Amino acid sequence: MAKVLLTGGSGFVGAHILNTLLERGYSITTTVRSSAKGDKILASHNLHGSKLSYVVVNDIADEGAFDLAVRSTPSFDYVIHTASPFPVEFTDPVKDVLTPAIKGTIGILRAVKSHAPSVKRVVVTSSFAAIVNPAFSPKIYDETSWNPVTWEQAVADRSLAYRGSKAFAEKAAWEFMEKEKPGFDLVTINPPLVYGPVAHHLESLSGLNTSNQRIRDFVQGKHTGDELPPTGTFLWVDVRDLALAHVRALEVSAAGGHRFFTTAGHCSHKRIVDAIRESYPELSYRLPKNPIDDFPEDCYGYDNGKVRDILGIEFHSLQQAIRDTVASLLRF
Repeated sequence: MAKVLLTGGSGFVGAHILNTLLERGYSITTTVRSSAKGDKILASHNLHGSKLSYVVVNDIADEGAFDLAVRSTPSFDYVIHTASPFPVEFTDPVKDVLTPAIKGTIGILRAVKSHAPSVKRVVVTSSFAAIVNPAFSPKIYDETSWNPVTWEQAVADRSLAYRGSKAFAEKAAWEFMEKEKPGFDLVTINPPLVYGPVAHHLESLSGLNTSNQRIRDFVQGKHTGDELPPTGTFLWVDVRDLALAHVRALEVSAAGGHRFFTTAGHCSHKRIVDAIRESYPELSYRLPKNPIDDFPEDCYGYDNGKVRDILGIEFHSLQQAIRDTVASLLRF
């Protein structure tokens, strides 16, 4: 079976991609930031033996960070790049957010071109952040939509730094493909909020991905009033469907050269609270009794037809995703 280099395999999304790859018989090397993280991955998948290994990449923004990682015997056939910074708190938007995202993405593409000529395709995890236009939302978001944020705006407004990092990194990847014309093709995957069960190692629930923190806070009774915190982004995807989309992007020849807006549909905090209550009525005392729904009547639409038609993804329902997410959180 083919061999895959997966960057960021210890992360929330990366761990699910790793599981999906193993289930489908791939041989995998994953990058991690420390041997401790790599050893935990191996320990949790000890039945897979020689099919799984890791390599330490301390800082993806370093020059040549992936040069050693992409070299392998036998050679890699594919690369999935999920590693990208998403710091909740940061000091310098350029140094801590923008530059690492861009350099990490270009770094993996350059390393593959220079040192891994066997690679046929690279799949990069981008984001709805590279698509969304908060100021002037179109009626329908799809793969033709791009976030118009400028570098100056991303540097000046801390709230735009992450969105800018994803937009700039993805644009840089497509520009690299156009200018460098490497021997592999590129696919980008653009998810919005990502919910779903935890598959990676966590010391505590404080280390949850940002999207799942919302569900954690409801389960822990942190929002008992009827007025909920703003939903912000009204689109979501189950992490298991997102992981499968990454793997199918390797397997489907027609996927090459495409962006995929990987969303299951609309959501809101009220819908999440209702889903928790329906699956876990015993938690009702921790939940708002009459939560106010902030889902707008004129909310933007979405078109996920490419993901369904080309990658063959059938999405979990919000009810299924929230039920399984809460089940995984209650284990802590």
